[in-house]
Amino acid sequence: MRTFFPRFVLMLGNIVTGLAVLAPAGMLADLATGLNVGIHEAGLLVTYGAVVLCIGSPVMAWLTTRIDRRVLLVATLAVMAVGQTLSAFAPNYATILIVRVAMLTIAAIFTPQAAAAIGLIVPEKERSSAISFVFLGWSLAVAGGLPLITFIATHLGWRMAFGILGAAAVVVALLSYFALPRGLQGKPLSLLSFAEIGRSKRIVSILLLTLVQTSGQFTVFIYFAPLLVALAGADATTIGGFFALYGATGLLGNIIASAVVTRFGIERTLAGCLAAIVIGMALWAAGAGLPAVMGIGVGIWGLGFASINSMQQARLAVAAPDLTSASIAMNTSILYVGQAIGSGVGGALFATGHVHLVGYTGFALIVAAAVLLVFTWQQRPAAQR
Repeated sequence: MRTFFPRFVLMLGNIVTGLAVLAPAGMLADLATGLNVGIHEAGLLVTYGAVVLCIGSPVMAWLTTRIDRRVLLVATLAVMAVGQTLSAFAPNYATILIVRVAMLTIAAIFTPQAAAAIGLIVPEKERSSAISFVFLGWSLAVAGGLPLITFIATHLGWRMAFGILGAAAVVVALLSYFALPRGLQGKPLSLLSFAEIGRSKRIVSILLLTLVQTSGQFTVFIYFAPLLVALAGADATTIGGFFALYGATGLLGNIIASAVVTRFGIERTLAGCLAAIVIGMALWAAGAGLPAVMGIGVGIWGLGFASINSMQQARLAVAAPDLTSASIAMNTSILYVGQAIGSGVGGALFATGHVHLVGYTGFALIVAAAVLLVFTWQQRPAAQR
């Protein structure tokens, strides 16, 4: 219990963070209607947020390096609570965009620093599995959070959805205050830490894989709801079901990856995650307009969507243990770059009426990520240094 409670609370914090980033994806139509903008503009709430996050993650990791992790993480959750609450009362699109950009500038801190914090709490031999567990929060954000957001926005309005997210952030902030030990301080980061990362071919190759695979997934994922409507005439219940399926299999995939990584190794486990995404996105693209085929594709795809990021973080921790905080911050930053690229590409295709191309474009990027993994494959952790 001494280490489980902090893991659990940090996992909840990643749920809050995941929904801070992704919530608009679960209520695009309601936001577009309520704010009197198009679907593409509503989707840009995620895109612009991702741009801010990609810059903010490493910068904030450096600026806050000497702050107690408990103080830092609790304060970050408090800012998210304020931002979500203000979003609920935003009078127009410009206001909600400004609020989200400001909120996500600070929210960029949470995920990488939660991973670094749990690494300081648990024994070294448990570090990879603990990081994977904390990252389950993103899976749960999609599995339970986005379907719930879709339901609330459809029946109670998007303002109520943001209000509930604000209240949830307050609860998790309080839990974090009591769960995390005081004086939680890692190795201070300097600009030289990031320069060292840039000189490491191994770390750069890992980060490049994160960029390409995230771009591919988010080309489709952010526009799940409008794509399902356009391609299959889906209603709100069906859309919520797809989000739930995607998140549930994502949770299952992360659990499986955490359980088998010790036996099969990080590289092979990662390959399995990526294979699931390739197969799932191929079925989504080829089965466009056939809900059953699209559903099977989403279920298989989901097995890899969150677990691949857990494995990427574990690869970084093994590649350079002393740079874990900085490299995971960079990985998170690159992940958000991928979100911005993917949501931008998907939004442009959707806005121009090329809805069938969205799936094929995402699939092509995932195949490129698989090719990259083949060319950067390393069997032995010792060779990763």
